[in-house]
Amino acid sequence: MSLNWLLGYLCIVQIVSLLYFTTADSPYRYSTWEVTYGHIYPLGVPQRVQDMQGILINGQFPGPDIYAQTNDNLIINVINHLDEPFLITWDGIQQRKNSYEDGVYGTTCPIPVGMNFTYKMQVKDQIGSFFYFPSTAFHKAAGGFGGIRILSRPLIPVPFPQPADDFTLLIGDWYNNDHANLRAILDGGKKLPFPDAVHINGRRANDGIFTVEQGKTYRFRISNVGLQNSLNIRFQDHKMKLVEVEGTHTVQESYSSLDIHLGQSLSVLVTADQDIQDYYIVISTRFTSQVLMTTAILRYQGSNRPIFGPPPGGPTIEIGWSLEQARTIRTNLTASGPRPNPQGSYHYGQIPVERTIRLKSSSGQLNGKQRYAVNSVSFIPSGTPLKLADYFNIPGVFRPGSMPDHPTGKQMYLDTGVLEAGYRTFVEIIFENKENIVQSWHLDGYNFFVVGIDGGKWRPECREQYNLNDAISRCTVQVYPRSWAAVYVSLDNVGMWNMRTEFWARQYLGEQFYMRVYTPSHSVRDEYPLADNALLCGRAAI
Repeated sequence: MSLNWLLGYLCIVQIVSLLYFTTADSPYRYSTWEVTYGHIYPLGVPQRVQDMQGILINGQFPGPDIYAQTNDNLIINVINHLDEPFLITWDGIQQRKNSYEDGVYGTTCPIPVGMNFTYKMQVKDQIGSFFYFPSTAFHKAAGGFGGIRILSRPLIPVPFPQPADDFTLLIGDWYNNDHANLRAILDGGKKLPFPDAVHINGRRANDGIFTVEQGKTYRFRISNVGLQNSLNIRFQDHKMKLVEVEGTHTVQESYSSLDIHLGQSLSVLVTADQDIQDYYIVISTRFTSQVLMTTAILRYQGSNRPIFGPPPGGPTIEIGWSLEQARTIRTNLTASGPRPNPQGSYHYGQIPVERTIRLKSSSGQLNGKQRYAVNSVSFIPSGTPLKLADYFNIPGVFRPGSMPDHPTGKQMYLDTGVLEAGYRTFVEIIFENKENIVQSWHLDGYNFFVVGIDGGKWRPECREQYNLNDAISRCTVQVYPRSWAAVYVSLDNVGMWNMRTEFWARQYLGEQFYMRVYTPSHSVRDEYPLADNALLCGRAAI
């Protein structure tokens, strides 16, 4: 056997091994989703096919859960059988270097009627609990949402024992009205009425049953997929141990009830340590004069004692209680994240802030119609997705810097707001809420550190109370009435990223904008090129 032959053989073995382990570490998960209208019964009242009210995915409401593992590639072919264009966005999947797949109108063309689009995404360096939902045409009010769970790789330690089972709870408020009717109310310049009810996984009271075995511990992944209300969850006679929030392992505090604000997701562990019988799982609205409530059942295996009596009550309008609870949600600095190094090794509190962005929400009448704004800019979509206009250098679609980074004091006005942000800068974002509602803000493409939440007006002196050690890292933050929230974020993900309220009527009527994280480099190291299957629309299709 010659030395050259042996070296060649070893080289081939090494290449084959590399390809094998690359494939093993980053498998591909394929799905085909048929999006249709269909019968759903979230309030016990059928929403009929001919009314175009219920959006199903593969005949399911809610849609199928997405199961993935860190670094998996997700290939999801979405076929639109509705009677109008449709888009799905992925709340929490960061789309590293790939905002083209984000599934919001500023980055992605809606899927035309009768056509399909294949999303190609990688859950790069992510774990945790998230959800997906329709992002255009107020379709979110008709369903089309589902859970996302991204598991750690087998060799990465998780800071709690493997639970006996893993459940998804999608909770939200609901209207017993067609989404097209609700959209027409908004298009006519009016506010939506108060929702009709709340649901758990699209079911009415006591329809959902979660079976557990006495002595075992279970994981519940809970997402607020609603349209306008913060919600509270509680398990009758059981404690919830919070273990994860939007991809971050938390300090493991126990709670009798937990507030989950619009667009937020978290995981709790519940141990079946009570007598064998049925217990209530209760969801109720927060900060509302009229309290909406629904229930599911936690059923012990072998139970012959059904639930009885009224469901346990919970908090209602107490802002201070919720604020104090929010401050207890902190990062577990000793836990591994998607990689084996401790999550706490990123010392965000020691990085100099290069820029402060202050965002003030507002509401009012504009041209006789209800509108909402950020720093006086009420967002209007362009005819061409902003990311495509940026990619093809199409002029006149948006103006870089059209979104001011501080409140201006101007009267509300319409514009396609785009905030310019430098790649790899470390910024502070202050959310200011002068209104008497709870706001909930989400940034696509990123997690940020929630360093401060408090009442009153934000001032530079407020930085003295920031948590610069173990603040929770997440992608959605609540802002209480007449209060502020401060976050730190490292802008290390190039793209055009949607910043929006999760109060969906306000988002629809202008309370959003896009953050353009830009670099003149055109290297795939910084951003992937436009996918070969990308849909083109507006001026990009010419």
